[in-house]
Amino acid sequence: MSTWTRDDDKLFEHGLVLYPENIADRWQLIADHVPGKTADDIMAHYDDLVHDVFEIDSGRIDLPSYTDDTVELEGDCQISSGSNKKNNEIERKKGTPWTEDEHRLFLIGLDKYGKGDWRSISRNVVVSRTPTQVASHAQKYFIRQQAMKKERKRSSIHDITTAVDTNPVPPQSSFQNQSGTQNFNFAM
Repeated sequence: MSTWTRDDDKLFEHGLVLYPENIADRWQLIADHVPGKTADDIMAHYDDLVHDVFEIDSGRIDLPSYTDDTVELEGDCQISSGSNKKNNEIERKKGTPWTEDEHRLFLIGLDKYGKGDWRSISRNVVVSRTPTQVASHAQKYFIRQQAMKKERKRSSIHDITTAVDTNPVPPQSSFQNQSGTQNFNFAM
């Protein structure tokens, strides 16, 4: 088993991003990215990482606390995983609206993993959102679907019900003909 420095870990993580799961010889490509590491070292380190994440997610161990939580990147930007709150201030970030692409990915994940498996949807499909954000989006989506029985006043991203649908769903009143019955003769 080889020793891993913080720099090795950063190069390893960057390699994971550069070479996704579906690339042939992924482990060797990542090993080429991390000096002094073999493909076997990379696979063993990945297995350890997956195990650690599982243990943290299941609540068996706490998140590690690092003395240096700020990583310098090129230029003036920094990434900080620590908090810089003063005097127990609680900073609440405003939510970023979901894009149509994220919503369509959510629908794919919902179809694949089912209602309630927000963690899997977040990790494997809508990777730009946390499980809590996915759960919140799902709650709004299902409330909107229930409200479809009532007449809607304006369209919403939650009106998109399939991952392949590219047209927004018009309000129910648009389907009414003059006699008050629904007309489903759509042009294709």
